[in-house]
Amino acid sequence: MAESAASATLRVGLAQINPRVGDLAHNLAKVEDFLSRAEQAGCDVVVFPELTLSGYPPEDLVLKAGFVTDNRAALEKVAARSGRCAVVVGFVAVAEDEPIEQLSARPPRLFNAAALCANGAVVGVYHKQLLPNYSVFDEARYFAAGHDDATLYDVAGVAVALTICEDIWITDGPVSRARAAGAQLCLNINGSPFDRAKSGVRERTVIERARETSIPIVYVNQVCGQDELVFDGGSVVVDAGGGVVARAAHFVEELLVVDVPVASRTTKTQCVVATAPTTKPTPIAARVAVVADDYDRILAALALGTRDYVQKNGFTDVVLGLSGGIDSALVAAIAVEALGAAHVHGVSMPSRYSSEGSKTDAAALARNLGIDMLTIPIEPAFAAYLQMTNEAFSGRDADLTEENLQSRVRGTTVMALSNKFGWMVLTTGNKSELAVGYFTLYGDSVGGFAVIKDIFKTDVFALSHRVNERAKREIIPAATLTKPPSAELRPDQRDDQSLPAYDVLDAVLALYVEQDHTAAEIIALGHDEALVRRIVRLVDINEYKRRQLAPGVRVTSKAFGKDRRLPITNLYRG
Repeated sequence: MAESAASATLRVGLAQINPRVGDLAHNLAKVEDFLSRAEQAGCDVVVFPELTLSGYPPEDLVLKAGFVTDNRAALEKVAARSGRCAVVVGFVAVAEDEPIEQLSARPPRLFNAAALCANGAVVGVYHKQLLPNYSVFDEARYFAAGHDDATLYDVAGVAVALTICEDIWITDGPVSRARAAGAQLCLNINGSPFDRAKSGVRERTVIERARETSIPIVYVNQVCGQDELVFDGGSVVVDAGGGVVARAAHFVEELLVVDVPVASRTTKTQCVVATAPTTKPTPIAARVAVVADDYDRILAALALGTRDYVQKNGFTDVVLGLSGGIDSALVAAIAVEALGAAHVHGVSMPSRYSSEGSKTDAAALARNLGIDMLTIPIEPAFAAYLQMTNEAFSGRDADLTEENLQSRVRGTTVMALSNKFGWMVLTTGNKSELAVGYFTLYGDSVGGFAVIKDIFKTDVFALSHRVNERAKREIIPAATLTKPPSAELRPDQRDDQSLPAYDVLDAVLALYVEQDHTAAEIIALGHDEALVRRIVRLVDINEYKRRQLAPGVRVTSKAFGKDRRLPITNLYRG
């Protein structure tokens, strides 16, 4: 039983860090660095994100007994390093009654856990109670749910409760139970991925829990790219009335130090003692970072996702085809933002159908971005393919076959550059094209990372304009922004000869792909039946092509890949 004196504040360090999945040594070093900084700032406790030591999401790594053992060893090192400043850190815990060798059993007896460490020891461990198993989450595959746990920890005289991510999303849940047990403050650790609509919802949820329970909440989120997912940070402190006390910036690492206002405790509360009260340091001013608008947040997410995917996978440089079109222009601009101009390489691969304007637009873009650009005409290879196949194709008119040959020559060329120089290939297809199969398998789709895979064409235009607005100069050439989109694989080709206008196409795709409406439901909303049936058919029959695409940054709530998982063999036509 611990009884505290009246306490006005608890100094908390919100360690909004960029961990690496599977890199236990890196994550441990990151924790030790931020702990040292928190101690220097006079923090009573420093709080790290969900599954910090393993990285989030670790997926099937947690089925490896050696990995889980190593993750626990890393936790012991954190505990040994801890002192008066308590540390809350996420890790993978094993049920005490389950031998580590039996991790392959089902259901797994692992827990998504948070440890509170202080004065050289693990003081307590909390197991996540609510396991998300929707959208990109499949935690029930790996973890067992924690039991109702309202254990409180006395940190510098304040009764503190621990929760993890999903635990905070429901009313009358773990936070409410902690409050009923006497908690004065809730620390909530997260691995909450970005999507363009989620940031406001997330913060509003924290505000609702604080108002519901009348206790302040410290919400800490990681900031990183992990395969398709981007985690945007935005860690926040909300007071007992639901007011935002402090907010960390989005998309950057930082240690946000906050004097969290805590109501005085007048009754005895059952707590596990972690650290004793200390003399409070000089108060510091809270900082509330401004939340950027939609397009700036998307651009930041695309840059962070690209940077972390490229660099965490051991690459320094990227290469992409520059066609003079808007998709490749936007991808090149994002790559420069992510990696710097010296690490981005463009290649122009003109064919007999490439317009002079496309070649000059590509060159202008390269100059504006300050990147180098190679020019490798594909005509010799294309002509050789035509000659090679001339006899086999005798008596048949030229068609999509010859168009795709050009795209595949380009794909082979950029992959050759990748092999020779060690550059990762960035693909440039957008969500509208990928949805309806308007790309060439093993052609313009080849590469390591698909930067704008989750961006509809209409947003590609808007984001490209924003790139120029932010630079206050022309980065993406005006001609690229205004000319009709074209693959330039046949004379005078335009996208609108094969597809509906992009504003019409994207409106239907948003309903069908992102909102899961059936064709009949979309038609009932007033869309043309023939057009809807055509678009839906294109989406359905091209599932097999999308399965073979490179991973790309997820920025919506329903991206191709982790989110949208439809069968390739699918005969439903609703």
